[in-house]
Amino acid sequence: MNITIVGTGYVGLVTGTTLAELGNTVYCVDIDAKKVARMKQGSVPIYEPGLEEMFLRNIQAQRLFFTTDIKEALDKSEVIYLALPTPPGEDGSADLSYVISVANQIGEMMTDYKVIVNKSTVPVGTADKVRETIAAKTKIPFDVVSNPEFLREGFAVEDSMNPARVIVGSESEKAQEVMAKIYQPFTNTGIPIIFMDEKSSELTKYAANSFLAVKITFMNEIANYCEKVGADVDKVRLGMGSDDRIGHRFLFPGIGYGGSCFPKDVKALIKSGKQEGFDFQILEATEEVNQNQKIILVSEIEKYFKGNIEGKKIALWGLAFKANTDDIREASSLDNIKILLEKGAEITAYDSIAEDNVRQVLGDQISYAKDMYSALEGADCLLIATEWSEFKNPNFELMAQKMKNKAIFDGRNMFALEQVEDKGFFYKSIGRKTLR
Repeated sequence: MNITIVGTGYVGLVTGTTLAELGNTVYCVDIDAKKVARMKQGSVPIYEPGLEEMFLRNIQAQRLFFTTDIKEALDKSEVIYLALPTPPGEDGSADLSYVISVANQIGEMMTDYKVIVNKSTVPVGTADKVRETIAAKTKIPFDVVSNPEFLREGFAVEDSMNPARVIVGSESEKAQEVMAKIYQPFTNTGIPIIFMDEKSSELTKYAANSFLAVKITFMNEIANYCEKVGADVDKVRLGMGSDDRIGHRFLFPGIGYGGSCFPKDVKALIKSGKQEGFDFQILEATEEVNQNQKIILVSEIEKYFKGNIEGKKIALWGLAFKANTDDIREASSLDNIKILLEKGAEITAYDSIAEDNVRQVLGDQISYAKDMYSALEGADCLLIATEWSEFKNPNFELMAQKMKNKAIFDGRNMFALEQVEDKGFFYKSIGRKTLR
């Protein structure tokens, strides 16, 4: 099948590459001519493990193409995926201007039946708005489908090729048949397609992400309480996770969630609720608790230095919001950097993947190290903000040699307490006893 993907951001590029891998001919459209030119030359514009190999394989197989000409791509395809940005506005609501703008273009340009697929995360009722927008421009028949993505950054290739389920929101039998054909390679291996109405499909995405945000935040609150009463959150987590009604995933405590999805989707669902006169009280509390959690170690660093961190050299390991991505949107590292700089600290950070993105935001407000140990030269303490694998088993002896003070503030619980206990470090993590 010929398929067009409008938008080559994270979702659009992964979706387009996956659909090409499933044997379709895919035309990816973007308004950024330089970006399109780079992709044509085989350059992947995002960091995602495993994506580059699949990307290059499908370009070479002539199943994956890139263009700035939406009309050309539209004419070649029966199915048009909208994978466009829906950034949060100042009030938290999702900005649908990109989606509606492209819907207008489709209505003006289409010459035969199309299935328009909303892949972007959008509020309930967006499929109706897209349908109304296109219908105002054309009398040609078409269908609008909601088909939300459930990709985890860092695991997107795995998630795209082996999804837990495929959600399709459409009450059109014709559109359902088209979508079933696209995803037949999945259903052949036992992966279910769940058909539902458009509004239920749109809400499913928000509900799933918001629930996971709540789960993470609840575990962080349990971790904070563990410190008050002398319990060990690692043991509590294992005990909870062994209950199959709860499961082990998303129970790891730390300095809050970030990224492009959870913060945005929680805000958008809260705003959507208010527009209907409904308050998502749990989500409002989740957002507040998470914001506080992201900077919870700043007060611990201040306490260690007896209330004054002005002039202190702080090494920072990790800048991405999570491991295996270069995404720094809503990253806890940035919240910590902002406050620490305001308090007069000097920061040297190391993150080989996300550094370039942070440089674009912070420039020379902080220093950047070539490796994790270089960041520690003369450091008064170390703050760990991202759970990169290379941090899991460091050379503690080398760390001690390079650091001015042997103090670690671990926002991701990278080390078992036994790893650190006999190394002579002050070690503060989340929800566990502090080693002094």
